[in-house]
Parts: sequence; structure tokens; C-alpha cells
Amino acid sequence: MSTGSSSTPNIPRASTGPPKNRIPAYLGLGAAAIVGYYLYTAGGDPNVAKKEMKHDAASASTTVRDQLPGRGKEAKASVEEAFARVGSEVDSTVREGKNRIAQGQKVLEETKDRAGSKIMNAVDQADLKLEEEAAKAKKSVGGWFGGK
Repeated sequence: MSTGSSSTPNIPRASTGPPKNRIPAYLGLGAAAIVGYYLYTAGGDPNVAKKEMKHDAASASTTVRDQLPGRGKEAKASVEEAFARVGSEVDSTVREGKNRIAQGQKVLEETKDRAGSKIMNAVDQADLKLEEEAAKAKKSVGGWFGGK
């Protein structure tokens, strides 16, 4: 046996440069898998697969957009703003309606008063005419019997 020196085998290193970036390979593999899935579900028709892919991408985009933080608050704020706007429009319409009703009542009262006074004047004139005619008739009847 040898007494002093131990020898280690001389093995070259596999990589001498910086480590390889494997992300593009993984992304490519994932994209190929997605395309393969859509082609398989479309029965091998690339046009149908393309349409399904666009539909799924649009629905995923809508779902993600709706679930973004603050999106619900914005929708709630816009709904509250719309309700406030509609409420103020309803209030102004009610106010305007009440004003028109009050004006209509005022005009109705004035018309009623004018009509009432005209009717009363006509009744008074008719009554006066009847009294005058009655007085004439009394005089003429009194003349038949020798009265004044």
C-alpha cells in the first residue's frame, strides 16, 4: 500500500458558464400544451380551436377584470351616484308637480269665484226683473178693482 498520497480522479465540470435560463423552454412547452388541448377538443379543426381559445381568453379577461381590487367599490359608487341623480330628478319632478297642482287650484278658485259672482249677478238681475214685473202686474190688477 502506498503511504502518503491519495489521488482523486480528474472529472471535468459539465458547465463552465452561467446557468442556462429555462423559462423560455417552459413557456414554449406550456403554449404547445395549450394549443394541443384546444386542437384535441376541437376535433383537430384549427379554426374551431382558435374560436374556442378567443372565447375562453375573453371570458377569463372579464373575470379577472371584475375581480380586481377596487372594482366593486367603483361599481357601488357609480350605482349610488346614479340613484342619487335619479332621486334628485324625482324630487324635482315631484316639486314641479306640486307647484302645478297649487297653480291649478288657485286658477280653479279664481274661476269658481268669478263664475259664482256672475251667477249671483244674473240671479239678482232676474229677481229684480221679476219684482218689477210683479209690481207692474199688481198695479194693473189693482186698476181693475179700483186700487192705486
